Amino acid sequence: MDPDERPALLPAVAAELRRRASSDQAARRRLLEDGEPGDLLRIDAENTAWLKGVVAEHGWPGLGLVGEKGADDAWLLVQHADRDPGFQRAALALLRAAVDAGEAPPGHLAYLTDRVRVNEGQPQLYGTQYTADDAHGLRPYPVQEPEYLDERRAAVGLEAAAVYDRRLRATYAPVAEEASG
Repeated sequence: MDPDERPALLPAVAAELRRRASSDQAARRRLLEDGEPGDLLRIDAENTAWLKGVVAEHGWPGLGLVGEKGADDAWLLVQHADRDPGFQRAALALLRAAVDAGEAPPGHLAYLTDRVRVNEGQPQLYGTQYTADDAHGLRPYPVQEPEYLDERRAAVGLEAAAVYDRRLRATYAPVAEEASG
């Protein structure tokens, strides 16, 4: 059996991660479409509280516990736990250990590292976090040593920064332009 297809040891947790990630993404799509946060803040708060409980009981929900999709969903929820920076920082340490143990993809660690650094006012390392405003449109947050960005990205299995930038702009710039126009 392919290791990525191994069954989750905690199928109920994996299913709840899937449900919560789906709700998270639906709320974010609504925000992009109509510019209103709606119930996004409530969803983020509930997801963060629930994930904190899972982490307290089981540790980081990695591949062995919740399967590939569940691990992706856990990462997504912690990525959006911005209103609890202490939890994000603690999860970053747990995710680092999970990556070292082969229980999580290195790309997850890159994205969460950037998210935590940006939220702490530090330059990002992997160029994964962007912002949008009326004056400059969609743009990445500052990157530490940008001349080494693609090397760092390649080391964790991420595409080149220029390719990522084009993909983000194709996906989000039209929505951002409509919202500001």
